[in-house]
Amino acid sequence: MFRALMKMMYRIFGWKVVGQKPDLPKYIIIVAPHTSNIDFFVGVGARSIARIKSSYLAKKELFKIPLVGWYLKAVGGVAVDRSKNTNLVDQVVDIFNSRKEFTITITPEGTRSYVEKWKTGFWHIAKNANVPIVMVAFDYGKKTVFIEEPLYTGESKEQDIETMMEYYRGVKGKRPELGVK
Repeated sequence: MFRALMKMMYRIFGWKVVGQKPDLPKYIIIVAPHTSNIDFFVGVGARSIARIKSSYLAKKELFKIPLVGWYLKAVGGVAVDRSKNTNLVDQVVDIFNSRKEFTITITPEGTRSYVEKWKTGFWHIAKNANVPIVMVAFDYGKKTVFIEEPLYTGESKEQDIETMMEYYRGVKGKRPELGVK
């Protein structure tokens, strides 16, 4: 029912999804450019249309709040410890290693503002958990969500990140001036 509603909304607003859900039990989705809160709704629609069950990270303290914690879990939230004495990459690698199936969505920019350099935790998680990265682009200029083929990490983090950033440089975000340059 929700998928049908999202397909209808995409049609009404002139959006489409190109590409498909990878036929893999585990992977990391990176989404860019992330320039607006509207990206959340574009992503929820695309996720539903492509039948991708994806999680996201949230501070463990949020899950202790009545109703909020229930809601966060219901929409794919995974509790992580963000205190300074913990390693977030190791926590997520442990989650990947403890589950038969797991997909997580991360915005490598880490903010809706322009950043010159991406956060690279997603790359370390992929490398250490031996899972691929699936690039997803929200192109507002073309009103299209692109889902790319899985990409496995190589030996050079810098080279991999540059390859991914190069892909996103041609993608127009909701606020193009904040996109990948």
